[in-house]
Amino acid sequence: MPDVVRFAPSPTGELHIGNVRTALYNWFLAISSGGSFVLRYDDTDVERSKDSFAKQISIDLDWLGIEPGRVERQSERLARYDAAAEDLRRAGLLYPCYETPEELDRKRSRLRARGLPPVYDRAALSLSDAERHALEAEGRRPHWRFKLPAGARSWDDLCRGPQTVNLGAVSDPILVREDGSYLYTLPSVVDDIDFTVTTVVRGEDHVTNSGVQIAIFEALGASAPQFAHHNLLVRGDGEPLSKRDNPLSIRRLAQDGYEPLAVASLAVLVGTSHPVAPGESLDQLAKTVALKDVSRGPATFDPAELKRLNAAIVHALPAPATDPREALLWTTVRDNLTFRGDVNLWRERLEADADAISTASPLSGDEKVIVSEALALLPPEPWDEATFGAWTKAVRQQTGAKGKALFMPLRKALTGADSGPELGPWMRLLGHEATVARLEAAAT
Repeated sequence: MPDVVRFAPSPTGELHIGNVRTALYNWFLAISSGGSFVLRYDDTDVERSKDSFAKQISIDLDWLGIEPGRVERQSERLARYDAAAEDLRRAGLLYPCYETPEELDRKRSRLRARGLPPVYDRAALSLSDAERHALEAEGRRPHWRFKLPAGARSWDDLCRGPQTVNLGAVSDPILVREDGSYLYTLPSVVDDIDFTVTTVVRGEDHVTNSGVQIAIFEALGASAPQFAHHNLLVRGDGEPLSKRDNPLSIRRLAQDGYEPLAVASLAVLVGTSHPVAPGESLDQLAKTVALKDVSRGPATFDPAELKRLNAAIVHALPAPATDPREALLWTTVRDNLTFRGDVNLWRERLEADADAISTASPLSGDEKVIVSEALALLPPEPWDEATFGAWTKAVRQQTGAKGKALFMPLRKALTGADSGPELGPWMRLLGHEATVARLEAAAT
């Protein structure tokens, strides 16, 4: 059956790689089942929600290759939430509470001090009309809580297996703030009903909330969707990623030159039963990774692993077909690249003058001797693939130098660095004149 899934970011900051983990698991369900992917902006927090963040989220998803079939904004559906809230009020399931945040904190502290769970005591349900009027006369405005039913709610989680939430151990959730604005819980349920969402895929920090939302689905006369709660992507210190992790925002990763497929591969494979390796495409990853493959332990994000994946993808990229010289440059240096833009650094080295190269990596006295002999033995053009090997063999026979003692002086002289691409193709890119100039500059 086609799955209808939704990705529901709050446009209060930028997407990071942990958010993308959720987005991709939803996308995989949609494309694997021939279903649809709903992008829903949870933007009922008027003060913090920004249109600029919403636009960037759309850009980030497009960069990754995710194509929403439907885009919705909760800020445009307030009348629908008002109607649902009124239905719950009429049913006696949404009740007004007048405690201040400070009063609620004191209640919770007293319960904790007694070794009890800090569950709301439903004191507001015992207020008389006169007491409510008196509180409102003081200037208090109520927030509204949903009265949870007794018992527990259970489901078979697509990631975690059988799950049960004891609603008796959970406070009645606040659905409407004092100013009449909505927390995300009720709008989320209403949207899932109206958009016929079949599967809700989100982080494991929502497990308890899912038990609460099942009760709200029931109260609104609807069946709850399936749930899948995947493990969270965490930093090396074990803390969850957040919108404050700017270097890990998708916008920043794209600007830094990461490949979309590298980001996607790490986001969905770490913390699963699969090895973390570069995927061939999103379609291939979707066929590889199933929600049941997600482990119960945390998934640790390692920046070095992301670089490794990116380098592997770059190393497999084909050379440009339009310019033979650019194609040779690419095939010569690509195994030394982490990002495709790194080729520009090697192009700059290729085009630099001899003095700049010799200054970048000065030679010792013994190394200069090797380079001087190499200069004297340099064969004339034309050069082919066998030229470098024959040349260095002659230098070895003349100087007795071999291995690192032979090749490091030549590498530093020709590239200005102590590591890099194979020197044979690099020397052919330089050509005879530039090679002579660099050897001369290095030897002096």
